[in-house]
Amino acid sequence: MVGLHDNVRIDSKRLWSTILHSAEIGPGKSGGLRRLALTDEDRVMRDQFVAWCEQAGCSVTVDRVGNIFARRAGADDSLPPVVMGSHLDTQVAGGRYDGILGVLAGLEVIRTLNDQGAVTKRPIEVVSWTNEEGARFAPPMMASGAFAGVYDVDWVLGIKDDDGKVFGDELKRIGYAGDTLVGGREFDAYFELHIEQGPDLERTDVHVGVVTGGFTTRGMIIDVHGETAHAGPTPMDKRRNATVGAAMLIVAANDIGWAYHPEGRSSTVRILCWPNKPGILSDYAQVTVDFRHPETAKTEQMVVDFKSAMTQAAERANVEMEIAQTWGFGDLNFDDECLDLIRRSSDHLGIPYREMLSLAGHDAYHISRVSPTALIFSPCHDGITHNEAEHIELDYTVPSVNVLLQSVLARADR
Repeated sequence: MVGLHDNVRIDSKRLWSTILHSAEIGPGKSGGLRRLALTDEDRVMRDQFVAWCEQAGCSVTVDRVGNIFARRAGADDSLPPVVMGSHLDTQVAGGRYDGILGVLAGLEVIRTLNDQGAVTKRPIEVVSWTNEEGARFAPPMMASGAFAGVYDVDWVLGIKDDDGKVFGDELKRIGYAGDTLVGGREFDAYFELHIEQGPDLERTDVHVGVVTGGFTTRGMIIDVHGETAHAGPTPMDKRRNATVGAAMLIVAANDIGWAYHPEGRSSTVRILCWPNKPGILSDYAQVTVDFRHPETAKTEQMVVDFKSAMTQAAERANVEMEIAQTWGFGDLNFDDECLDLIRRSSDHLGIPYREMLSLAGHDAYHISRVSPTALIFSPCHDGITHNEAEHIELDYTVPSVNVLLQSVLARADR
């Protein structure tokens, strides 16, 4: 097949050793990882990734929001690069592979090309996007969003975590506040490999997912304002308990998810309230929700339904509610040429593939706004993810990495 290579395969043992070394940095309580963005553990992992990339002969640059780019030069290094990547940060109780596989598979592609002495026409880069998870600094996919122009760079640098620590300050503290401009340069294409975070590939014994698009997702943070009062003597008709209002929102969001079941999804992932003490009603609460559906119009209707529920909940709880922050992703289709290249690479290697949509958010969503982009899925045991029990096996992971290798190599040589 024109543009594809018969004798180029990754070193699977080297890839697995690299992944296992990553799994030692920021270990969680139960065998997974707790490597939140811009923590000391994140710094150690970044340092290791940079060291590996430099050992592989790459030049490394870091932009103002901490995105790390490792570049393998091409024969015509003035051409836009073919880029692979994902993220190295994890959830609070995360797995060893979510995002990490995509970055370290990209590194393995470069190592394999070095082993082969291959010189590609175009440069090839591996990127580790900062704070994809959004577990410490919200929203998720923040730094890839800044690269794509979705978020203002200074706004990102000013975001605070729950302890009041500022994103930009934490970047400086760990030594990854780069001086390269964020975005504003061309990619020839972007390929992201990620674990499926669902059970379908494993269930059907298919090792490659060709992701054609995503579930349209809309998220929001709602502030609820009430009034402190004594939990005992205050009459029911005088209470303005923000926690009660927040609870009504949580139930409403869940009911909306069921109303659009089975395709629809709704989640309440976080609730805060203050003072959050016995004996006193809360005067402030905050709820984080999101809604997902494969049809954009239905996701938007779920949001309309929720806003109506907000009005009713505020009246019932005698509180005020306002939407403090919104975000969205997933209403996209990935690049036809890149997707076709993944299909051809899979066929060339004799690897069955399955076309599918992604229900989770990925940096690829934002990058698709500024570059031809494709997303590849690899199996994940039982679909368990954002959980320390997240698990993959080398034998069913290697096929997707070889598809990535073939696709990137063919694209870089065209």
